[in-house]
Amino acid sequence: MQGIKTFLLMSIMTLIFLFIGRAIGGNNGMLIALFFAGIMNFVSYWFSAKIVLSMYRAQPVEKEHKIYKITERLVKEANLPMPKLYIINQHQPNAFATGRNPANAAVAVTRGLMEIMDDNELAGVIGHELGHVAHRDILIQTVAATFAGAIAYLANIAKWSAIFGGGRDRDNENSGGAIGLLAISIFAPLAAMLVQMAISRTREYKADKFGAQVSGHPSYLANALRKLESYSRKIPMDAAPATENMFIVSPLAGSKLASLFSTHPRTEERIKKLEEMY
Repeated sequence: MQGIKTFLLMSIMTLIFLFIGRAIGGNNGMLIALFFAGIMNFVSYWFSAKIVLSMYRAQPVEKEHKIYKITERLVKEANLPMPKLYIINQHQPNAFATGRNPANAAVAVTRGLMEIMDDNELAGVIGHELGHVAHRDILIQTVAATFAGAIAYLANIAKWSAIFGGGRDRDNENSGGAIGLLAISIFAPLAAMLVQMAISRTREYKADKFGAQVSGHPSYLANALRKLESYSRKIPMDAAPATENMFIVSPLAGSKLASLFSTHPRTEERIKKLEEMY
């Protein structure tokens, strides 16, 4: 089932990619976009996890580290393979999981997360991320993030093409010229974001429930979410908007526009559902 969902996601993102290519360069632009979309599909499936980890300069965790020991206990409880563990050197407390499947999964936590959480809260957060691994959400989330970033980049090209006179040749007549390119530069990334929202919000509740169960008590994750919500609004994070859907809470929570189009359900609702499990 997850394989079908991933295929559908790749198809939708590819269509958005082709639409932008057609607007920028007509039929030739669409063919070029199709070529790059094929590359993106290949890269996002096999290498997107490495790309995202590299983007955040994530460093591997040693076996002696506290995070490793907590995760080792949780994967035994969840009957999952041990994921690779990474630390991101950022002050905002946050975490995400990535990878193609449970056998190739990775979990990354920020240094800020380790500084403000006790062991039980860390277990709740890591348990949540293992929930994404167990439910095989990690591939579809990482593919969505990779494609969204590429679409945002292509939309930026469309914007500058409109500003400097793009979209005026005969092959581009149906695209609406400069005005059409400007519209696409605004609405194409929004469409990609809406796709991310659609695939991400319900998954967070499922991962919360999983994290509550494997960590030992729902209050561990509920308490962690309260801290995450508070600190994420106070401490900025150098995060790419395209990867927002991957984190346990939005790393862009301090932005009003980002909050409006957040890929995450409201933290208060997530905590309420966890409290109902007490």
